[in-house]
Amino acid sequence: MERYEAGAPRREPEGCLVVAIRIPVRIVVLVLVVPVRMAYDALAAGGRVLARAVLRPLGRALARVAYVLLVAPSVLLWRHVLVPAGTALALLFRVLVVVPATWLWARLLVPLARGTGAAIDWLYTRVLTPAGHALARLGTALGQILHWTVRVLLVLPAAALWRLVLTPLGRGLAVVGGLLAVVGREVGEALGHAWRVAGRISRAVGRFLGTLLRRTLVDPARWMHRRLLVPVGHVLRDAVLRPAGRAARAAGRVTRQVLDSARHAGRQALDSARATVRAARADVRRVLLGAPGPRPPADSGEPPGAGTRTLGSSTTALTKD
Repeated sequence: MERYEAGAPRREPEGCLVVAIRIPVRIVVLVLVVPVRMAYDALAAGGRVLARAVLRPLGRALARVAYVLLVAPSVLLWRHVLVPAGTALALLFRVLVVVPATWLWARLLVPLARGTGAAIDWLYTRVLTPAGHALARLGTALGQILHWTVRVLLVLPAAALWRLVLTPLGRGLAVVGGLLAVVGREVGEALGHAWRVAGRISRAVGRFLGTLLRRTLVDPARWMHRRLLVPVGHVLRDAVLRPAGRAARAAGRVTRQVLDSARHAGRQALDSARATVRAARADVRRVLLGAPGPRPPADSGEPPGAGTRTLGSSTTALTKD
């Protein structure tokens, strides 16, 4: 039995032709619509995620940038530049255009219009009204002629064509259209039914895949991380890595101390060897060349003189011997 929603009108019993069309159409449409509905649901979910994660924040950022770069400068420009400029231009327009135009209208155009109106009234009363009456009579006669011409040449043939040709043809097309309407209605209902069934199938498949993924990957990975990897990592950290780190730091300190001692001893040995070589070279030079003489005084760039002048000596030209 068919199920009816509350308040929905009951459908009249349908013939065997409708039932014979409905069942195969619904089967074919269901097979075709299920993949389309699943793809539609996937795209809709992706679109919602994209809109929530990317498009909405991007839209808010762009709106803020547009407000800062466009709206606020436009408001400032309107308030502080355009409004004062518009007020000044309005005042200038009133002084230069409105006041002279008002004076021109009141002092010149109104008297001229009154004289012109009297002439136009005489022309309308004495010339245009009789001519209009004559043209109205002529138009009435021409209208009667055109009315009968159109009635005989167009209206009567069109009425005969409608009555004898178009009406029977329309009735035949109505029968064919009724059959096509039944087929189209059944196809539309089949598409709607298949779309709803495909939605349920798509949701069921999505829930099954989500449950399967959670049961096969997420829950075992979470259990392994919580029950196995975290305790093993703590044991390795406490039992291996921290002692190894302390041992490595101690070995590094000992190695640095040994290297510093060896470097210091090597530097001292090198200094003593240099001093020994320097002393041996000086001894060989002294044996071969003799002891070195006194070094000559360094040239200071001053001319040779008798010596340093003191308070008791006189070096002037009058006291020289």
